[in-house]
Amino acid sequence: MTNNLTVITEFFLLGFQGSQCLRISLFCLLLIIYCGTICGNLLIITLVSTTKNLHTPMYYFISHLSISDILLTTDIVPNMLHILLNNGGTITFMGCIIQHYFFGVAETLECLLLTVMSYDRYVAICVPLRYTTIMTWTRCVKLTVMCWLVSFTIILSYTISILVLDFCGTNVIDHFYCDLLPLLEISCSDTFFIQLEMYVLSIPAIFIPTIIIITSYVNIVSAILSIPSSTGMHKAFSTCSSHLIVVSIFYWSMFSVYVFPTRGRTLTLSKVLSLLYTVFTPFINPIIYSLRNKDIKKAYSRQYEKYFSNFK
Repeated sequence: MTNNLTVITEFFLLGFQGSQCLRISLFCLLLIIYCGTICGNLLIITLVSTTKNLHTPMYYFISHLSISDILLTTDIVPNMLHILLNNGGTITFMGCIIQHYFFGVAETLECLLLTVMSYDRYVAICVPLRYTTIMTWTRCVKLTVMCWLVSFTIILSYTISILVLDFCGTNVIDHFYCDLLPLLEISCSDTFFIQLEMYVLSIPAIFIPTIIIITSYVNIVSAILSIPSSTGMHKAFSTCSSHLIVVSIFYWSMFSVYVFPTRGRTLTLSKVLSLLYTVFTPFINPIIYSLRNKDIKKAYSRQYEKYFSNFK
């Protein structure tokens, strides 16, 4: 008996459908945001690595968060810009798998780094006298390495499962990148076990970090409210407000796509929500840390004055 099924070797990403004027406008907007994301996060990485006052655990973790943001947005945006210009675009099967892998790594890494940063803020505010003994450089490096290793390992485990799936129907993906759920929808293999694997792996990657972050901030808020002076309360809150804003934006946008009910949601809305944490969150993060952080602003001012003084 012959098998008439055609094995798919490439996919066609639809991206955002609309008039050419709309797509060109979106292309220009996303190109500006992408350039701003790269410049902003590279600036933070440079400032943290070259400024002695920023050689602390908090800024060390922020610099790795910037690396994660660059990885996330670079994995998605260049190909999305190509799709917008051409009203869709093809991507090979292996290219799709690689894009999804690094997207998953960056997303998981961001979750874990935000969790470690929450713990860092918890120690700084709730047990300040023991901060230097708990958050040693050795421990900070170990925590960061653990975040990277766990991210690469978790995503690799179910990416291997995707490689054995058969794609023999349509090759059209109604999205602007190779997300897992659209891939599973067009597979002609049984995807039950890979979906089960995905939910099991989301426990250490998403849900446990979420619980740790919530627990940390419940204790942080409780500690701040117990501070008798308003000056001390304001100072304590200012040290973690930037991180709390970043956590809220990232988790709200991610949960909107993957956790909250999708019934009645249009594909366009799903794409817009995906756009929030794949494109806008990496762009907003360095802005939030720059605008709400005096140390970052001072370091930027010193570097700015030092750079332009050479031209005088």
